[in-house]
Amino acid sequence: MDLGIAGKWALVCGASKGLGLGCAQALVREGVNLVINARQAPALQAAASDLIAIGAQSMGSGGQNGSNPVVLAVAADITTPEGRAAVLGVAGGPGRDFDIVVNNAGGPPPGDFRDWEREDWIKAVDANMLTPIELIRATVDGMAARGFGRIVNITSSAVKAPIDILGLSNGARSGLTGFVAGAARGGIAAKGVTINNLLPGKFDTDRLAATMGTAAARSGRTVQEVRAAQQASIPAGRFGTPQEFGAICAFLCSVHAGYITGQNVLADGGAYPGAL
Repeated sequence: MDLGIAGKWALVCGASKGLGLGCAQALVREGVNLVINARQAPALQAAASDLIAIGAQSMGSGGQNGSNPVVLAVAADITTPEGRAAVLGVAGGPGRDFDIVVNNAGGPPPGDFRDWEREDWIKAVDANMLTPIELIRATVDGMAARGFGRIVNITSSAVKAPIDILGLSNGARSGLTGFVAGAARGGIAAKGVTINNLLPGKFDTDRLAATMGTAAARSGRTVQEVRAAQQASIPAGRFGTPQEFGAICAFLCSVHAGYITGQNVLADGGAYPGAL
């Protein structure tokens, strides 16, 4: 299926590895120009090289319209005003005129809520609620003026089924969910702009490994035992891959997904047991 987004510009945050990289890979295969962001320059540059190669291979000799997708890497902390300014002002990029924004920030550390101070909560809310809102605010009106826009916020399945050791994430991401529910319906849907949340369950990433390590320490089991138990609890019988997560993200960014907005799209292999 042609997703109809070749030549458009996308910002993908947290794109050096894991789910963010999976989303960037799926988009560049569709001929989308990318600005990718993460904190660590070496890992981000490695990801950029990988994405350039994928884009060239996917487009074939000469690419669509005579060129391959552009990939620009901006190593910066997107949760800071300076980081956002660097991303929105990168040379050769579209400025604020992104057609697609994939918001993705590393989740707060797991733990016991009794151990968290006010500063821990402020950092979680800043990274996982306020930063996506700032990037939406910076780009959404331009999208509406041009008649097309796709914003996908990578949140967590914990929004629907909170996990006790992920209290910081539960709280901050639920706040973003409430904001999106209103903003997506605030007049921009009629102008071709959609905002959706993509909720990952257990995907085989570094983040999953970290939470399993915490769970193992608390339960007295080995990480291998925790991993086996968690995998067995998923109806699909496995963890997801960043590549299949990226494919879902790319579809939500496509011209075919214009009638999907304000939604929480859960990708968890059937783990969530509810009907709604």
